[in-house]
Amino acid sequence: MGVYEDLQRRGLIAQTTDEEQIRELINSGKAVFYIGFDPTADSLHVGHFMALSLMKRLQMAGNKPIALLGGGTGLIGDPTGKTDMRKMLTKEDIDHNCECFKKQMSRFIDFSDGKALLVNNADWLLDLNYVELLREVGACFSVNRMLTAECYKQRMERGLSFLEFNYMIMQSYDFYSLYLKYGCNLQFGGDDQWSNMLGGTELIRRKLGKDSHAMTINLLLNSEGKKMGKTEKGAVWLDPEKTSPYDFFQYWRNVSDSDVIKCLKMLTFVPIEEIEKMEKWEGSELNKAKEILAFELTKLVHGDEEASKALEAARALFSVGKDSDNMPSTIISSEDLNNGSISLIDLLALSKIAPSKAEARRLIQQGGISVDDNKITDVKAEITKEAIDVKGYIVVKKGKKVFHKIIIGE
Repeated sequence: MGVYEDLQRRGLIAQTTDEEQIRELINSGKAVFYIGFDPTADSLHVGHFMALSLMKRLQMAGNKPIALLGGGTGLIGDPTGKTDMRKMLTKEDIDHNCECFKKQMSRFIDFSDGKALLVNNADWLLDLNYVELLREVGACFSVNRMLTAECYKQRMERGLSFLEFNYMIMQSYDFYSLYLKYGCNLQFGGDDQWSNMLGGTELIRRKLGKDSHAMTINLLLNSEGKKMGKTEKGAVWLDPEKTSPYDFFQYWRNVSDSDVIKCLKMLTFVPIEEIEKMEKWEGSELNKAKEILAFELTKLVHGDEEASKALEAARALFSVGKDSDNMPSTIISSEDLNNGSISLIDLLALSKIAPSKAEARRLIQQGGISVDDNKITDVKAEITKEAIDVKGYIVVKKGKKVFHKIIIGE
C-alpha cells in the first residue's frame, strides 16, 4: 500500500484536482508540496496538528515539504470562517510568532540537509509593486468568480474589506512564487481553502501555460482540526508554557468515544491496520484507545519522557491512595491569603481551573468542584492554610477528569 492509499484509508483526502497524477507524485516521493501557516499567535495549536502530521507522513515517504509562514499574508488576514475583520498584527508581532512556529515545527519536520524548507511569504509579498501586481496578476482573476467563493459569500452581508478581498490573490501568488523558486508542484489545505487553492493553480496555468505541472490537493485540515483544538478555555497549544504536557495528554485522553478512532487515524502514526481493529472496540476498551491516542500525540509534541510522565500521572490519579508529582499544580503565596485563607472562587480563578470567577461560581453551584474528594457547593467556601498544610497540598478536582494540585509557597 502506498502512502496515498494510506491517506485515503485514514480519511484525510476530501478532494483533488488530478487524483492519478497526485497519487503517482506522492507514492514515488516526487511531490514538492507546501502548507501555509498564518502566524496569528505565538504558538501553534492542535488545529494545526493534522497539517503537521501530514507533512511528517509524506516526508517519511521521500516527499519534500515546504512550510510556508505567512509573514506577508498575516498582515492582511484570511476572511475564511470569520464574521468580522481579524485584529491587525504588527510586523514585529508576526516576526516573533514566526520564530515560535519554527521551533515547534522542527519536532515534526526534518529541515536538515534540504529535506524540507521553511520559507516566509513576506520575502516576496512585501516587495511587490502594486501597479505591476495589478497588471501581471490581477488580470488573471475575475471578480464575479471570486465573489462566488464561500469564504467571501459568508462575509458579504456583514461587510468585507478590500484588504481581505485581496487574500485570495496573495495566496494564489504564493503558489506561483513557490512553483518558480522551488519547483513546488502541490499545495495542501483544508476544505475551506479550496477556492484560494484553485486560484493558485489557475494563476500558474494562465501565466505559464496549461501544461505546467501545478496541482492542488484538498485535505480536511481546518474543518476537522479546528474542532479538535477547542475547549471551554480556548485553544490547546503546542507550546508547553501555554498547555502543559499533562494537560495536553488529558485533552486527548478525554475525547469523545465517537472521535477517538477518527483522531487515531488522522493524527497518529499507529499503523492503520491496528487502528481498524480498534473500530470493533466498545465500552471500556475505548478508554485504552484514548490512552494510546493521548500518549502518541503527547510523544510527538513533547517527547517520550514527558509523554511517559503524563501517562503515569493520569493512571496514578485513578489509583486509590496514589498521587503524582506530574499533576498540574499552582503555588499560591501568603500574599494570596486573607487572614490565612482564600475563597474557593478566587482559588479556582487564580489556578486557572476556571477561566473566570463567574465560571468558578457556576461550577461550584452545579456541584462540579471537589477538594480532596469532598464535593463543595457553597460559593462562599474558604480554603485555609491549615487544610493545605496537613499533607503539603490539596487536590482540586473539576468534573470527573480534571485534577489540580494546590501548594502554598513562601
